[in-house]
Amino acid sequence: MSLNSKIFLAYIAGFLDGDGSIYVRAKPNPAYRYGYQIAPYVVFFQSQSSIQFPDIMSKIEYGRLRVRNDGMFEYTIAKHDELKDFLLKVEPYLLIKSKQARLMLDILELKKQVASAKDFDYLLKRIEEFRTLNYSKNRIKRTLTP
Repeated sequence: MSLNSKIFLAYIAGFLDGDGSIYVRAKPNPAYRYGYQIAPYVVFFQSQSSIQFPDIMSKIEYGRLRVRNDGMFEYTIAKHDELKDFLLKVEPYLLIKSKQARLMLDILELKKQVASAKDFDYLLKRIEEFRTLNYSKNRIKRTLTP
């Protein structure tokens, strides 16, 4: 099985819908042109008791596996080209997180096209849309003004 298999894509989409997350952060960083680093992620979470998890996730062909101290596996895809490729393949099979996937694809494209502060402000507004799509009990509301 691989990302070229419809069965595997459907399985991974179900996994992402249930035990995954699609999100992007605008992290304050003065080293970047407009004062923020845009950090998009797709992350899967699974208990370390699931010994098949690392093998299954290795079939995705990119991303990285981390073993957390709290007994969880965390598999993260963060490189922009890999995220785009992954989301284009898995999005047709998503049920719960299809809006997040489409928004992420839009954001990745917008990020490439930023040529001015106005463009960057629009990108930040699109990133803010994740607040309405993703639940977070620990969310901190920040003002995104560089």
